[in-house]
Amino acid sequence: MKDWGGRGEAYAASYAGLCAGTADALLSALGAPEDRSLLDVGAGTGLLAAAFADAGWATTACEPEPTMRAVAEREHPGLRVVDGALPDLPFVASSFDAVVANFVLNHVADPRASARGLARVSAGLVAATIWTTSPSWLWVEVCELAGLTPVTGERLPPEKDFERTADGFERMLRDAGWQNPEVSELTWTWRAEPSALWASAEGGVGGAGLFYGGLDPDDRARFREAFERVCATRSTGGPVPLSHTAAIAVGRAR
Repeated sequence: MKDWGGRGEAYAASYAGLCAGTADALLSALGAPEDRSLLDVGAGTGLLAAAFADAGWATTACEPEPTMRAVAEREHPGLRVVDGALPDLPFVASSFDAVVANFVLNHVADPRASARGLARVSAGLVAATIWTTSPSWLWVEVCELAGLTPVTGERLPPEKDFERTADGFERMLRDAGWQNPEVSELTWTWRAEPSALWASAEGGVGGAGLFYGGLDPDDRARFREAFERVCATRSTGGPVPLSHTAAIAVGRAR
């Protein structure tokens, strides 16, 4: 699986803003806070957790990567941030009224065990998201223009994996014991500054960052030139409009 070690600052400068694009949908799906508690698992740099806290939820952000936690603590000083990772979260059963994992189950080694881990610590609602159209498509285009062969994403063993569609996501969550998960899809346009996109590649974020980090100097130069050409083609005079689609699941723990 992808290595997020040391990527906190680069992630904050790049894809953190994109991943927070599900915030309004998740807030709506979980309803009014009404003095309820919420755990955001795999909280990254804390943008989504902060949105829940600002909406009135008693929010805890749980994140295993130290540099991600450091950014979350710096940028959101009132937010409770703790160390912990799926599937064995450091909380007793039914600790929170709702538990959320935003773009986490698409990165873990055992999605079903991790989904069960989310449900274990919830006394009620569980919600999770995955990409069905991920940010990787942009970098495939860059690679093709540069004449480089894009790396095929690492796949889980068949017995662990699941189909990365809304229906496949729902089936996986039912397998994991979620009660009546309802899955919808959300498509939105992220207007990304080229500097933010490049920060992800140069900072080693995601598959594109790992691919770029493994290139020799000549291929890095070709990759950068192709990136600038793609941004120039797709840009409307500033940010690059990029369309992405996520599957959003909401169910009950028991």
